[in-house]
Amino acid sequence: MSFLKSIFTKEKKERLDKGLSISKKSFFSKLGTAIAGKSRVDELVLDELEEVLIRSDVGVATTIKIIQALENRVAKDKYLGTKELSQILRDEIASILKQQHQDEVDPFESELPNKPHVIMVVGVNGVGKTTTIGKLSYHFKTAGKKVILGAADTFRAGAIDQLQIWADRVGVPLVKQQMGSDPASVAFDTLESAVAQKSDLVIIDTAGRLHNKINLMNELSKVKKVMDKVIPHAPHEVLLVLDGSTGQNAFEQAKQFSASTDVSSLAITKLDGTAKGGVVMGISDQFKIPVKYIGVGEAAEDLQIFHADTFVSTFFS
Repeated sequence: MSFLKSIFTKEKKERLDKGLSISKKSFFSKLGTAIAGKSRVDELVLDELEEVLIRSDVGVATTIKIIQALENRVAKDKYLGTKELSQILRDEIASILKQQHQDEVDPFESELPNKPHVIMVVGVNGVGKTTTIGKLSYHFKTAGKKVILGAADTFRAGAIDQLQIWADRVGVPLVKQQMGSDPASVAFDTLESAVAQKSDLVIIDTAGRLHNKINLMNELSKVKKVMDKVIPHAPHEVLLVLDGSTGQNAFEQAKQFSASTDVSSLAITKLDGTAKGGVVMGISDQFKIPVKYIGVGEAAEDLQIFHADTFVSTFFS
């Protein structure tokens, strides 16, 4: 099945539409208020739209970029009706998102670029990191990949147990040590096991602490160096998990982790329970990191591959 065909299945579209419903309702309610009684896009409408975008957690930098694009369009066309605004806004947002999302590749179904392919997952406590790892394991195993997990978050009480529950549920092995153990040691053992078992994919959980940036940086750096000794160039991917419902806090977390390690992709969770879906647009644009997955519900199937056109068309439908 092709990527476009699989991404547009009826069930996935329904899940995505339901998951984004709160953000959609909030955004278009604000937009409707902003342009009520107006027939053309003028400076006042653009000012109102700027406020709508910022209040929707699109972020200041990305909002300014969108407003400037609309100002250029108004200057070019001389007259722009408010009825056209939604379509033009949709096109501009799609254009911004596509700058970071060029490849239409299904990571679950396609061949992994390395064997084993190593993903290190980072993010603060409470963003849904462990749940995201569990759901990723489910999808990759369902696609026929041999998956192994490493419980390198050895500091948070319950983190290892939570990951064990997911490992048992999905039916994949978990490498773990006692709470308080050296995270780098867990990562080392996991990668050695992955090589011995000829695994296709390794997912390493890490501690979600941001209270001391220097400690975080040193810890992640140590874990990465140890992994590189077992499998050259590992980790091949650093996935940052962010809670979409935290709005501007998610921007700050992206900033902190991007400064601490080489984040290569994003997973934005909990979009189903928030009106702050604009963070998907803003964070991807501001940090130049592609959003790879979005979470729009509790079920494993609610962790979806992010596709710019699908997201925008659903958001504006």
